[in-house]
Amino acid sequence: MKLPWLCLALAVSTALPAQVGAQAGPQPGSMSVATFLAKAEALKAKGLMAAFSSDIGLLKAEVTGSAQAFRRQLKAEAASGKPSACPPERAALTSDELIAHMQSYPVATRPRIPVSAAVSDLFRKRFPCPAR
Repeated sequence: MKLPWLCLALAVSTALPAQVGAQAGPQPGSMSVATFLAKAEALKAKGLMAAFSSDIGLLKAEVTGSAQAFRRQLKAEAASGKPSACPPERAALTSDELIAHMQSYPVATRPRIPVSAAVSDLFRKRFPCPAR
């Protein structure tokens, strides 16, 4: 599913961005995979008009928040010597890769899987750690 209007590049690096203030509302990454895919499909159907939708920012925030949380998790896991994924310092995923991964979950389970879990699962799948 080509979604050029949704340019999601997830970078996993050792540097964490500075947090700006407390966020109100649900935590980024808590949206379900089912909701994310429904919103992405609705945006795709809008074509060029999707550029004016606030849902683009919402979907980007979901993925960015999930990637940031995964960075923090990896940092803690690395400190314990057991990281769950071993991405290079700068690792990127495209929106097509992310959406294809989300679509690989059974339809019945998508409402129960948060975007944050899908992002983490995809990084673990794409960047496994070498056997020790």
